[in-house]
Amino acid sequence: MISVSHLTKRYRDFVAVDDVSFEVRKGEIVGFLGPNGAGKTTTMRILAGYLSATAGDVRVAGFDVRTDSLQVRRRIGYLPESVPLYPEMRVDEYLRYRAKIKRLPARRIRPMISEVKERCGLLAMGRHVIGRLSRGYRQRVGLADALIHDPELLILDEPTLGLDPNQNRHVRELIRSLAPRHTVLLCTHILPEVERTCKRLLIIKEGRIVAADTPENLKNQLGGGNRIRAQIKGPAKDVERELSALPHVQRFHLQPGTVWTDCLVETVREVDLRPNIFALTVRNGWELRELRLDNRSLEDVYIGLTRNGAAATEIQP
Repeated sequence: MISVSHLTKRYRDFVAVDDVSFEVRKGEIVGFLGPNGAGKTTTMRILAGYLSATAGDVRVAGFDVRTDSLQVRRRIGYLPESVPLYPEMRVDEYLRYRAKIKRLPARRIRPMISEVKERCGLLAMGRHVIGRLSRGYRQRVGLADALIHDPELLILDEPTLGLDPNQNRHVRELIRSLAPRHTVLLCTHILPEVERTCKRLLIIKEGRIVAADTPENLKNQLGGGNRIRAQIKGPAKDVERELSALPHVQRFHLQPGTVWTDCLVETVREVDLRPNIFALTVRNGWELRELRLDNRSLEDVYIGLTRNGAAATEIQP
């Protein structure tokens, strides 16, 4: 559905997107992540036809964004971060206007308005003036606008911005329901939402793709060794001495309490030291209240790849 090859966008001496290549298959929901200024919005605007590329080849559904812009736009629904709406119009009036702009056949306009209102939780809002709606409901109107012409590809930039937790869950379920009828490129900073919604991730930093894989694979590839959490009742200095003597320990952190010592042990490889930790507590006559693997989160992976000064190690599928 999306094919991007060696995409570059320059603003004079500043390179916003630097030789980016990736593909998104039909029916996929792909998360597009990166810090502010990394090149996400520029890339999405080029895909949607709002910006022209300096170099590279960009295709949507087989059509070149540069030479077949009209064909591409017919196949895209784009929800920008700041939704451009007409505040003086009512919801139904606005959606009807947008459907006509997108050249939806007259016979399909009314049923499509009803459909997108239902999907976006707007059934009771048709007569409401947009300017009087809450930010969350304006976001829903923007999403309904993106869906009104039943596009093959949806590009969503922060679609849950301004929504409360219930609205957030509704939009997340809606996005998941879009596949395989629609392909979705989702940009958001809310990493738990990405992990629940997206099957594959693209992470961009300083204009370059630094990772492209499933959330699980990224966590496995970038996680390094195991992290083990334990709570031990014993003298903190003795616990520290015993843990430091274990094989394959890369680093550990102890947080002594009044009774229990919280321990975080990181190994140099995928080595499970839980049996060793259990054995040393038995040997020393200590009590053990907790002993578990501490799985790395997507946030750990994201921060490791995008923090300032991090090595730009590229991880591809």
